[in-house]
Amino acid sequence: MTIKAIQDEVVDEFSMFDDWMQRYEYIIELGKTLPMIEEQYKTDDNIIKGCQSKVWLQGQEADGQIVFTADSDAILTKGIIAILIRVFSHQKPAAILEANTDFIDKIGLKEHLSPTRANGLVSMIKQIKMYALAFDAKN
Repeated sequence: MTIKAIQDEVVDEFSMFDDWMQRYEYIIELGKTLPMIEEQYKTDDNIIKGCQSKVWLQGQEADGQIVFTADSDAILTKGIIAILIRVFSHQKPAAILEANTDFIDKIGLKEHLSPTRANGLVSMIKQIKMYALAFDAKN
């Protein structure tokens, strides 16, 4: 499935909710489905800088695609990284680099986060793109 198709699915899912409390609850539920990062990757090197909470992100290449795993010590942040992993995991590095992230604005996420969480969201996306850049350069 393409990144754009997954982003459209996410936008459709969020449009089902009437208010932001329901959307927050949904984000928290998504966090519970997050592909868990192995303990060996919960290192300072894998912590995303710029996040208020601790967020670990790890990417590995498999068959020309990047597979991400992550974890966070905050339930809302765990849900946010789960959304990003759903969109960008199992994709080719070039596709990740070319993808835009306007789906985040379409679901209204950034405007409903505190400034520090919004900065963290930007840092998460930046780190995902850095993995893509590294794997793309390697190939």
